[in-house]
Amino acid sequence: MTPWTQLFDLAGRTALVTGSSRGIGKAIARIIGQAGAKVFVHGSRPSEALDATLAEFRELGIEAAGCYADIADSAANRRLAEEVGPVDILVLNASLQYKTKWSEIDAEQFASQVNTNLRSSIELIQGFAPAMLAKQWGRIVIVGSVNQDRQHPDMAVYAATKSAGLNLCQNLARQFAPAGVTVNNLAPGVIDTDRNVAALANPVYRQKVLDKIPAGIIGDPEDCAGLALTLCSAAGRYITGQNIYVDGGMTL
Repeated sequence: MTPWTQLFDLAGRTALVTGSSRGIGKAIARIIGQAGAKVFVHGSRPSEALDATLAEFRELGIEAAGCYADIADSAANRRLAEEVGPVDILVLNASLQYKTKWSEIDAEQFASQVNTNLRSSIELIQGFAPAMLAKQWGRIVIVGSVNQDRQHPDMAVYAATKSAGLNLCQNLARQFAPAGVTVNNLAPGVIDTDRNVAALANPVYRQKVLDKIPAGIIGDPEDCAGLALTLCSAAGRYITGQNIYVDGGMTL
């Protein structure tokens, strides 16, 4: 029987986590790195946040390197794949959302969300999955959203892209499974990240949100990290094509 610690050991593995200079992506990159993997910390551009995250990780003993690309740009995605090289683990976390009434969504907002949240996923998988398939080992995690099931009325396009990401996950999981490559969708609920700080600072709105969550609390980025580690390690080898909510019961 394999010792439980060995199931989560990622020594010798390499991972890329998009959008990992902060929030959920940072928490996932940290735990993957602490499990022994070399981690590429990604940002859309060079930034103080990216540098600070790299410094923090290295102080923790994590082997980390920085990289950046605007994933809404196809050429940037190709460059990112070339510069980073083969990885064992790909976590597609970076995303873009606009809160806009459905009748006011314009072509630019539509295209930027579709390109960032959906098109980039297939382009990055095209860039990194072939090496996994050739190696007969790989882990791909798409970070979805509670909006797949509980759509925010002012995030129609964002919610649609996340539902499409789940469809992509299930399609590719079926195709990649024979080669030992898993593809899963990790869907967070309401998480205390920079993206939600302003809205949750309003006590009336915060209580309205809490009333929809059976657990009665707002999640932390770290609440997503443990599941991500499971999906990205040997412990998750028999899990593929799944949509797993981390939402305190919000979708019940």
